[in-house]
Amino acid sequence: VQLQASGGGLVQAGGSLRLTCAVSGRTFSSYGMGWFRQAPGKEREFVGAISWRGGTTYYADSVKGRFTISRENAKNTAYLQMNSLKPEDTAVYYCAASFRTGEAMKSQNLYNYWGQGTQVTVSS
Repeated sequence: VQLQASGGGLVQAGGSLRLTCAVSGRTFSSYGMGWFRQAPGKEREFVGAISWRGGTTYYADSVKGRFTISRENAKNTAYLQMNSLKPEDTAVYYCAASFRTGEAMKSQNLYNYWGQGTQVTVSS
């Protein structure tokens, strides 16, 4: 299974970006998908996750109401729509795939496959 994250870039505070995670290999619809981020000098942290059918989503408190996760199983693709971006959202964003469901999807240790990361920089 290979994951390719894209869509990062430089944006001003208050702006929006949409990240895309394209998945190849085994059946995409078997996996829950998660997004994580790592800012300079900080540990990688959970951003959000979506169940394999897309019916359940989870978000970190810091992004609730601003970020939205979605997926299109027919296209083997997951998305992270980021609105009202803040400078503190600056980080490398990673997508990941997991066989787990439920609250376990908040734990990065329970993910099976990872993408390479895409840089998001929010200027003030």
